[in-house]
Amino acid sequence: MNIEAPGRLSGYETWDGHDPFEDHAGPFYFRQHPDGRVTSAFEAKPHHCNGGGFLHGGLLLTFADFSLFAIGRSVLQGPSVTLSLNGEFTAAAGAGEFIEARGDIVRNTGSMVFLRGQVFTGHGAEERVLLNFSGIVKRVKKRPLSN
Repeated sequence: MNIEAPGRLSGYETWDGHDPFEDHAGPFYFRQHPDGRVTSAFEAKPHHCNGGGFLHGGLLLTFADFSLFAIGRSVLQGPSVTLSLNGEFTAAAGAGEFIEARGDIVRNTGSMVFLRGQVFTGHGAEERVLLNFSGIVKRVKKRPLSN
């Protein structure tokens, strides 16, 4: 179920209840622009930070993973899993900042989608790239979970 986001995330939506871990870690949101580009976003809160007061690296990688699926959603259309996620941290951010991600599909083989992107904060001359990321997402057939 897609849920519309509040406040400065107005115009964004999320897959509420789709991924319990991401719902707990975020919440994270995405928006598709008229030109087809996709932007993901979240508002950084104190609980997203590490002991040093900066956004936790694991949170940024979780957000990058969410963003892979948002960026690739036009071609994924169905159950998919992350095969690979790579990232390079380039700057820090803290609570109160508006964090976004953008990216593109590099290659679509039919069963696998190769993507890349950046997590950033600020705009224009004030923009800071926090993380460069790339990943591979694989389409899978739905199977019942075994115990």
